[in-house]
Amino acid sequence: MKHERSQSTENAKQQPSPKRVKDSNGKSVHQGKDDMLKHPTTQRAKEIDADTPMQQLEELLEKTRKDQKTTRNVLHWFRSKDIREDDNRGLHAAAEKAKEGSGSLITMYLFSPKDMEWHGTSAPRSDFILESLRKLKSSLQEKNIPLAIVTAEERGQKTDRVMQFVKDHDVSHVYANIEYEVDELRRDIKVAKHVQDQEGLSFDALHDQTVVKPGTVVTGSGGPMKVFTPYHKAWLAETKDDPSLLDLVPAPKGNDKDALKQFKDLFDSEIPSLPESKQFEGKEDQERIRKLWPAGHDAGIKRVHEFLDRKIGTYAQDRSMPALDPSSRLSPYFSSGIISVREALAITKKWNNNEHFDQGDAGVAAWVREIVFREFYRQVTVITPHTTMNLPQNLKFDNVEWEDDEEGWEKWCKGTTGVPFVDAGMRQLNSEAYMHNRLRMNTSSYLSGNLLLDYRRGERYFAEHLIDWDMSNNTQGWEPSYTIFNPVAQAEKCDPDGDFIRKWVPELKDVKGKAVFSPHERLSKAEFEKLDYPAPHVDYRESAQRAKERYKHDLANADP
Repeated sequence: MKHERSQSTENAKQQPSPKRVKDSNGKSVHQGKDDMLKHPTTQRAKEIDADTPMQQLEELLEKTRKDQKTTRNVLHWFRSKDIREDDNRGLHAAAEKAKEGSGSLITMYLFSPKDMEWHGTSAPRSDFILESLRKLKSSLQEKNIPLAIVTAEERGQKTDRVMQFVKDHDVSHVYANIEYEVDELRRDIKVAKHVQDQEGLSFDALHDQTVVKPGTVVTGSGGPMKVFTPYHKAWLAETKDDPSLLDLVPAPKGNDKDALKQFKDLFDSEIPSLPESKQFEGKEDQERIRKLWPAGHDAGIKRVHEFLDRKIGTYAQDRSMPALDPSSRLSPYFSSGIISVREALAITKKWNNNEHFDQGDAGVAAWVREIVFREFYRQVTVITPHTTMNLPQNLKFDNVEWEDDEEGWEKWCKGTTGVPFVDAGMRQLNSEAYMHNRLRMNTSSYLSGNLLLDYRRGERYFAEHLIDWDMSNNTQGWEPSYTIFNPVAQAEKCDPDGDFIRKWVPELKDVKGKAVFSPHERLSKAEFEKLDYPAPHVDYRESAQRAKERYKHDLANADP
């Protein structure tokens, strides 16, 4: 979840309009709930990149992977990115270790409502996680494995709550899967330091989110790759040369029935309710979202098969056409670790007659390329961790003086900018807690480029509304750029019949032909005024030119 930056997905709820404050570099910025644009100085960012939290944790893990004389109870600590028992590296390692002793395998999930606030986790994502935990708890209980919910009411209590749980339940080994964001790495560093000082306790955290470990895909000179195209090529070659990277690990077999009595308090632990700030508009809204995005591993695997059976054959040519809904809609299941990427790829490879991902079906190659983007973004996060701290990858963009246009901001949030393709995307987001990737690109470009509003505000809004919010993906998707999409040209190319626009912008459902892409310019004044649809908030060409000139000026003066 997001760190020193943050991101509601309640339908139609909007963020409060922030006030202007000075940031750590003395610049005027917006401030809102939880200081959502707070970030360190660019100098501090460079220091963090030079000695990354990932490096620090890995050094500590070398010391905390201690051989114990006896194996007592073994704990797997679930996180919000590995809520499953199938192909879970940390859980599997814990289960194997438990076999070595006379103790039991126990599991826990650390529930931190204040973290959900700080990171802006949406109501749909929060509910999706909790419902998936409920299903996971039930499944594990059938194997006599408890899943305890440990609550940290304050963010600063997390380490103490974990260590107290370990002590109370006579744990000798703690396993978890690594989360790559700075806040979570620092949490694990703190836990590791506590474990390091204790006798009879071991802590290990494994790489589980990706097929290829982040940071290990390198250039000829040995440095980690920072450009996607060569990374993609290298990823394909590496997974072909070493098929074991795609190997799956089994779910745990379970404990003896004695565990039911011994850990009764853990089995009785209840999945918490949604925090007050993460409530839906109403029960009907919650049930609608749950129907769109059913929780749990079985639902995720069913969706994999449906995608392969119904969509992947045309995915290569249709993937940028939102009206066709060509996407797998697996992103929420990946972002919360409800299914593993490896398991989805194994099913896909079997469907592809066991051909490698760049061979056989063109749709498979195109879809797996999107999976590789996800892996690449985690590599970027690991090697430039400041990107998870509310700073752009290109630190010079932190010097941009953004506009103060609250009317434009409100129009963007509500999908009333007067630009049909952008408005359709925002309305889909506000309704479904999801947006097709082509629309994510266009709506983000419009906010930072045409409205010239601080991209971090949009980034947070996405986090507060998306069910599939993922920091690495979201951060890279919102990276400021001189590329400013023309939303009319994009609509004509990606929604050629205007079906997506007419679905989400019903004011335009009766507009004929290409006028639907730009009704203010392509209809007569009288025809346009009958639509009850706003004129564009800004002129595309003028606003794009303004942004490019601002970027050029402000980046030229930047000295990060």
